[in-house]
Amino acid sequence: MTTTTEDALVAASRGDQQAFASFYDATAGAVHGTVLKVLRDPAQSEEVVQEVFLEAWRTASRFDPDRGTARGWVVTMAHRRAVDRVRSAQASTLRDEKAGLREVPPYDSVSEEVENVLEADEVRRALTSLTPVQRQAIDLAYYGGRTHRQIAEDLQLPLGTVKTRLRDGLIRLRDALGSDR
Repeated sequence: MTTTTEDALVAASRGDQQAFASFYDATAGAVHGTVLKVLRDPAQSEEVVQEVFLEAWRTASRFDPDRGTARGWVVTMAHRRAVDRVRSAQASTLRDEKAGLREVPPYDSVSEEVENVLEADEVRRALTSLTPVQRQAIDLAYYGGRTHRQIAEDLQLPLGTVKTRLRDGLIRLRDALGSDR
Protein backbone atom coordinates (compact mmCIF):
# COMPACT_ATOMS: atom_id res chain seq x y z
CA MET A 1 0.00 0.00 0.00
CA THR A 2 1.36 3.42 -0.91
CA THR A 3 1.80 6.13 1.69
CA THR A 4 1.63 9.40 -0.26
CA THR A 5 -0.35 10.76 -3.15
CA GLU A 6 2.86 10.99 -5.17
CA ASP A 7 3.69 7.33 -4.45
CA ALA A 8 0.15 6.34 -5.42
CA LEU A 9 0.37 8.16 -8.74
CA VAL A 10 3.79 6.68 -9.53
CA ALA A 11 2.44 3.20 -8.75
CA ALA A 12 -0.65 3.94 -10.88
CA SER A 13 1.65 4.82 -13.77
CA ARG A 14 2.80 1.17 -13.64
CA GLY A 15 -0.83 -0.02 -13.85
CA ASP A 16 -1.60 -0.41 -10.15
CA GLN A 17 -5.37 0.11 -9.96
CA GLN A 18 -5.44 0.08 -6.15
CA ALA A 19 -2.86 2.86 -6.08
CA PHE A 20 -4.93 4.87 -8.55
CA ALA A 21 -8.00 4.34 -6.35
CA SER A 22 -6.00 5.78 -3.42
CA PHE A 23 -4.86 8.67 -5.61
CA TYR A 24 -8.48 9.31 -6.63
CA ASP A 25 -9.71 9.22 -3.03
CA ALA A 26 -7.03 11.70 -1.98
CA THR A 27 -7.59 14.19 -4.81
CA ALA A 28 -11.20 13.89 -6.01
CA GLY A 29 -12.53 16.61 -3.71
CA ALA A 30 -9.94 19.17 -4.79
CA VAL A 31 -10.40 18.29 -8.46
CA HIS A 32 -14.18 18.51 -8.30
CA GLY A 33 -14.07 21.77 -6.35
CA THR A 34 -11.68 23.35 -8.86
CA VAL A 35 -13.77 22.30 -11.84
CA LEU A 36 -17.04 23.36 -10.23
CA LYS A 37 -15.60 26.78 -9.39
CA VAL A 38 -14.77 27.33 -13.07
CA LEU A 39 -17.84 25.78 -14.71
CA ARG A 40 -20.54 26.51 -12.08
CA ASP A 41 -22.57 23.62 -13.51
CA PRO A 42 -22.61 20.40 -11.46
CA ALA A 43 -23.45 18.12 -14.41
CA GLN A 44 -20.69 19.49 -16.63
CA SER A 45 -18.32 19.47 -13.68
CA GLU A 46 -18.89 15.75 -13.15
CA GLU A 47 -18.13 15.10 -16.83
CA VAL A 48 -14.93 17.12 -16.71
CA VAL A 49 -13.81 15.44 -13.46
CA GLN A 50 -14.29 12.05 -15.11
CA GLU A 51 -12.28 13.19 -18.14
CA VAL A 52 -9.52 14.52 -15.88
CA PHE A 53 -9.15 11.26 -13.96
CA LEU A 54 -9.21 9.27 -17.19
CA GLU A 55 -6.45 11.50 -18.52
CA ALA A 56 -4.55 11.17 -15.23
CA TRP A 57 -4.74 7.37 -15.48
CA ARG A 58 -3.53 7.43 -19.08
CA THR A 59 -0.75 9.97 -18.53
CA ALA A 60 0.37 9.09 -14.98
CA SER A 61 3.79 8.14 -16.32
CA ARG A 62 4.34 11.81 -17.27
CA PHE A 63 4.11 12.89 -13.63
CA ASP A 64 7.47 13.98 -12.26
CA PRO A 65 7.58 14.15 -8.44
CA ASP A 66 10.59 16.46 -8.65
CA ARG A 67 8.51 19.13 -10.41
CA GLY A 68 5.60 19.28 -7.95
CA THR A 69 2.97 17.40 -6.02
CA ALA A 70 0.59 14.86 -7.49
CA ARG A 71 -2.32 16.89 -6.16
CA GLY A 72 -0.99 20.03 -7.86
CA TRP A 73 -0.46 18.11 -11.09
CA VAL A 74 -4.03 16.77 -11.24
CA VAL A 75 -5.65 20.02 -10.03
CA THR A 76 -3.75 21.95 -12.71
CA MET A 77 -4.94 19.43 -15.27
CA ALA A 78 -8.51 19.86 -13.99
CA HIS A 79 -8.36 23.64 -14.11
CA ARG A 80 -7.04 23.61 -17.67
CA ARG A 81 -9.69 21.12 -18.78
CA ALA A 82 -12.47 23.22 -17.17
CA VAL A 83 -11.22 26.42 -18.80
CA ASP A 84 -11.08 24.59 -22.14
CA ARG A 85 -14.72 23.56 -21.65
CA VAL A 86 -15.76 27.18 -20.98
CA ARG A 87 -13.84 28.44 -24.02
CA SER A 88 -15.35 25.72 -26.18
CA ALA A 89 -18.86 26.67 -25.10
CA GLN A 90 -18.18 30.34 -25.78
CA ALA A 91 -16.77 29.58 -29.22
CA SER A 92 -19.78 27.40 -30.02
CA THR A 93 -22.15 30.18 -29.00
CA LEU A 94 -20.29 32.71 -31.15
CA ARG A 95 -20.31 30.35 -34.15
CA ASP A 96 -24.03 29.74 -33.76
CA GLU A 97 -24.76 33.45 -33.49
CA LYS A 98 -22.66 34.21 -36.57
CA ALA A 99 -24.43 31.50 -38.49
CA GLY A 100 -27.79 32.79 -37.29
CA LEU A 101 -28.67 29.55 -35.54
CA ARG A 102 -29.30 31.15 -32.21
CA GLU A 103 -31.85 33.84 -31.98
CA VAL A 104 -30.55 36.99 -30.45
CA PRO A 105 -33.35 38.53 -28.41
CA PRO A 106 -34.54 41.88 -29.69
CA TYR A 107 -32.88 44.67 -27.81
CA ASP A 108 -33.98 48.27 -27.71
CA SER A 109 -30.84 50.14 -26.74
CA VAL A 110 -32.52 53.55 -26.89
CA SER A 111 -35.20 52.70 -24.33
CA GLU A 112 -32.60 50.99 -22.15
CA GLU A 113 -30.44 54.11 -22.23
CA VAL A 114 -33.42 56.33 -21.36
CA GLU A 115 -34.33 54.04 -18.44
CA ASN A 116 -30.73 54.14 -17.17
CA VAL A 117 -30.66 57.95 -17.32
CA LEU A 118 -34.01 58.21 -15.51
CA GLU A 119 -32.90 55.75 -12.83
CA ALA A 120 -29.62 57.63 -12.37
CA ASP A 121 -31.52 60.91 -11.95
CA GLU A 122 -33.82 59.27 -9.41
CA VAL A 123 -30.84 57.94 -7.43
CA ARG A 124 -29.14 61.36 -7.50
CA ARG A 125 -32.31 62.98 -6.11
CA ALA A 126 -32.56 60.28 -3.45
CA LEU A 127 -28.93 60.86 -2.44
CA THR A 128 -29.80 64.47 -1.58
CA SER A 129 -32.14 63.14 1.11
CA LEU A 130 -29.19 61.67 3.03
CA THR A 131 -27.27 63.42 5.74
CA PRO A 132 -23.78 64.52 4.68
CA VAL A 133 -22.11 61.78 6.77
CA GLN A 134 -24.39 59.09 5.30
CA ARG A 135 -23.76 60.34 1.76
CA GLN A 136 -20.01 60.40 2.37
CA ALA A 137 -20.01 56.79 3.61
CA ILE A 138 -22.18 55.59 0.72
CA ASP A 139 -20.05 57.47 -1.84
CA LEU A 140 -16.89 55.83 -0.50
CA ALA A 141 -18.46 52.36 -0.38
CA TYR A 142 -20.45 52.23 -3.61
CA TYR A 143 -18.76 54.74 -5.87
CA GLY A 144 -15.28 54.53 -4.40
CA GLY A 145 -15.20 50.75 -4.01
CA ARG A 146 -13.93 50.96 -0.45
CA THR A 147 -14.56 48.30 2.19
CA HIS A 148 -16.19 49.15 5.51
CA ARG A 149 -12.82 48.81 7.22
CA GLN A 150 -11.12 51.11 4.68
CA ILE A 151 -13.83 53.73 5.12
CA ALA A 152 -13.38 53.57 8.90
CA GLU A 153 -9.64 54.08 8.50
CA ASP A 154 -10.05 56.92 5.98
CA LEU A 155 -12.57 58.77 8.13
CA GLN A 156 -10.85 57.84 11.40
CA LEU A 157 -14.08 56.42 12.80
CA PRO A 158 -14.96 53.19 14.58
CA LEU A 159 -16.02 50.42 12.20
CA GLY A 160 -19.43 50.17 13.88
CA THR A 161 -20.11 53.87 13.23
CA VAL A 162 -19.34 53.44 9.53
CA LYS A 163 -21.60 50.40 9.31
CA THR A 164 -24.41 52.29 11.04
CA ARG A 165 -24.06 55.26 8.67
CA LEU A 166 -24.15 52.94 5.67
CA ARG A 167 -27.16 51.00 6.96
CA ASP A 168 -29.11 54.14 7.88
CA GLY A 169 -28.23 55.74 4.55
CA LEU A 170 -29.33 52.68 2.59
CA ILE A 171 -32.61 52.55 4.51
CA ARG A 172 -33.20 56.21 3.75
CA LEU A 173 -32.36 55.62 0.06
CA ARG A 174 -34.73 52.67 -0.08
CA ASP A 175 -37.50 54.80 1.37
CA ALA A 176 -36.75 57.69 -0.99
CA LEU A 177 -36.75 55.39 -4.02
CA GLY A 178 -40.00 53.79 -2.90
CA SER A 179 -38.75 50.20 -2.81
CA ASP A 180 -40.96 47.62 -1.07
CA ARG A 181 -38.02 45.62 0.30
